Amino acid sequence: MHELLLNREIYTEVIQARIPKARKYLWIVTADIKDMYIDMGGGDFQPFLRLLAELVDKGVSVRLIHAKEPGPRFREDFDRFGSLINSELFERILCPRVHTKAVVIDGKSAFIGSPNLTGAGMGSKHEDKRNFEAGFLFDDAAEIKKLSDWIDHLYLGNHCLNCKRRTYCPDPIADDLSRS
Repeated sequence: MHELLLNREIYTEVIQARIPKARKYLWIVTADIKDMYIDMGGGDFQPFLRLLAELVDKGVSVRLIHAKEPGPRFREDFDRFGSLINSELFERILCPRVHTKAVVIDGKSAFIGSPNLTGAGMGSKHEDKRNFEAGFLFDDAAEIKKLSDWIDHLYLGNHCLNCKRRTYCPDPIADDLSRS
């Protein structure tokens, strides 16, 4: 499968249809992150973070990589979900150089495209308020492995020690002690 998703299709295919079905792991990479709300069924809109917490509670490992600190509403929502604070299955790192927007689900399907992890980006907002976004959903094992290896490399901080933007980084993933 190699499918172009536009606008609201990103929300329905990635956020609503695929992410809730994650069984082993979910990796999300985004430049911007905001308090996105999603329909949990029957018009019950809840923070996307609730879905992430539910996945963690089911034993799904969730990794979230983003470029800047989220706003106060996101942080308020985040603090409501103990699973995201206390579980070793939830990992969140910040790297100001991240501009990629990607989702990998269980190593079986992936999405890469233009939207950030926001309501306007992922298409959960009203059609007259959301961004114009595009991306590809795919299940090619070799491409998913390539993307996953790249995300893992980023997550482990392999770029940190030689990063020329390190002075702007509020929380380096790796420090100089990791060389020894």
